[in-house]
Amino acid sequence: METKKDTFTCGLDAALCVLGGKWKPLILFHLAHGTRRYGELRRAIGSVSDKVLIQQLKELQADGIVDRVDFGEIPPKVEYSLTAFGRTLGKALAPLCEWGTKYSRDVEAIMARRKVREHRHAA
Repeated sequence: METKKDTFTCGLDAALCVLGGKWKPLILFHLAHGTRRYGELRRAIGSVSDKVLIQQLKELQADGIVDRVDFGEIPPKVEYSLTAFGRTLGKALAPLCEWGTKYSRDVEAIMARRKVREHRHAA
């Protein structure tokens, strides 16, 4: 039987509830810099599939983080932006972005060590 989680263990738990998913933080990062059309957002994020990006955008929209404007044109013109609530979350991610920039070389080294370990375990 599944139990419903009514409270969070901490503030990070609450934030991760909304940010869960590999691509949501990157979506927020790019939208924090301004409104983006779907194609612009897709190119900015990189290797995410259309299916996954659309799903993550729908979830963020349903959670009140992202706003979607469909201009009803052909070819389709759709723009995404952060809501006021989404901008608060974007600001909260800024220190994490700064940390990633500052320590990117260290993280690259960590990823290389992981790859070596995985290769040893696979052999």
